[in-house]
Amino acid sequence: MPDTELKDGNGPSDAVAPYRVLSLDGGGSRGVYAAAFLDRLVGQFGARGGSNGAGAAKNMVDLGLGFDLITGTSTGAIIGCGVAAGVPLREIVALYRDHGPAIFPHRITGIGSVLWRALVGSYYVRKGDTALRDALDEVLGDITMRDVYERRGIALSIPSVRMSTHKAYVFKKTRTSGVRDDDYRLADVCLATSAAPVYRSLAAIQVPGEPKGTRQVFADGGLWANNPVMVGLTDALANAGPHQPIEIYSLGTCPRPEGEHVRAGKEHRSMMGWRLGADVGPLAIAAQEFAYDNMARFLAKAFTDAGRQVRTVRFPNKAVPAEMMPFLALDDTRSETMDRLIQQAHHDVDMTLSACDAGDADGLMIKTLMESLPAADEERSLAASRS
Repeated sequence: MPDTELKDGNGPSDAVAPYRVLSLDGGGSRGVYAAAFLDRLVGQFGARGGSNGAGAAKNMVDLGLGFDLITGTSTGAIIGCGVAAGVPLREIVALYRDHGPAIFPHRITGIGSVLWRALVGSYYVRKGDTALRDALDEVLGDITMRDVYERRGIALSIPSVRMSTHKAYVFKKTRTSGVRDDDYRLADVCLATSAAPVYRSLAAIQVPGEPKGTRQVFADGGLWANNPVMVGLTDALANAGPHQPIEIYSLGTCPRPEGEHVRAGKEHRSMMGWRLGADVGPLAIAAQEFAYDNMARFLAKAFTDAGRQVRTVRFPNKAVPAEMMPFLALDDTRSETMDRLIQQAHHDVDMTLSACDAGDADGLMIKTLMESLPAADEERSLAASRS
């Protein structure tokens, strides 16, 4: 449903297909959870056989072509750009398994690791930067924002921060965005949005069309939009037809149960109390996830009440089991952690399928989307032409 064609949604009496948005949170190495969740969800509905005759084999449906717009931050952008380009989800899951330890070569745990990181941290972030660049080149090649939009009909909005101005920057290719970001490589955009302070290097990327070596430097979009649902809502309102319903599907990264009891006298924490900043990222992620999800639901209801139908669904929406707590650090790429996150993703898909079959509103919304996905078609995928 490319949003370049507003043939439906321009008149109040039209039978209007919804403008669909996929929103994917950041969360570092926990991105393997989101990738595995989508992989299993697509595989389960593919096995059932969708309304478009998708077939019975896993990953035989094309998730990306189910959406008009995909927005993702940090690790969510890596998944989202892969989906938009038609990269099989199993390859995205493999990216985390195969490259995760090299991308995060030193895990921040206790105070000892914090002090060690303070002394030699630049070595680790340089090493991780090289590994991430290589992984993204392997999975996404030279595919550009324009390629995805023109050849797949999928708009993209990827939050980041431009260091030269310290202002939010959204890499964007939509019907209304102009040509500013057309020739940015998806691999470079993903590098820019995932440049998490403390954990990773800043991202210095080549400016398209400029002499070689002309670079812009970016920091992680999670600094302001780790849950990019509001970015998705904003661009959906700008690009959907005037009478076209909007549906936003928002997926997190197995967020840990947050909160702490701060005892009297312990509120005066400084750098070491925050583990030299390592504890700030998870705090910001938790706060944004809750705030933006609630803002999006509030605005969706307000728009719907005003006559513009907007629906959001956040999935999964169950509490994380306590047994998962040791495996939810942003930079934990141990094999055991990957296994546990994937197992949890599969469990949560099973719960989502139950909701779909039970007929509740959110479940029906997800079921309708999944059953409408077109069959995978190599000619429509950009994955075969990555290099």
